Amino acid sequence: MLRDTLLKFTREMTSAVTIQRVTPSSITVNGKPYAHSLALTPGEIISDWRPKPVADLADSDFDALLETAPEIILLGTGSKNVFPPRELMFAFARRGIGLECMDTAAAARTFNVLANEGRQVAAVLYL
Repeated sequence: MLRDTLLKFTREMTSAVTIQRVTPSSITVNGKPYAHSLALTPGEIISDWRPKPVADLADSDFDALLETAPEIILLGTGSKNVFPPRELMFAFARRGIGLECMDTAAAARTFNVLANEGRQVAAVLYL
């Protein structure tokens, strides 16, 4: 079960994009709830990103995020941690980009921390 997660703000927030809440039915970013999966970077919300099942993901599904030259991509897989195909992990490793898989609430918290440290991070968040 995905628990309702309210994230705390600090005055030092430097990222233009901040995830504020994750519930089983929405992800709230910058005060706007999204009732579907989305992708984001510290400077942009890609709300029209329509993911396929995690087991079917390929590196080409991340082209829009890869254009932002991230050093790490967080994959929030919903209420439970689901691992993508091994080949996807290898494809990111060959590019020198970390791909970290975790449940969506953990990915949201991690995104906020890394973005506000000024890191080149991107995230794909499944509901």
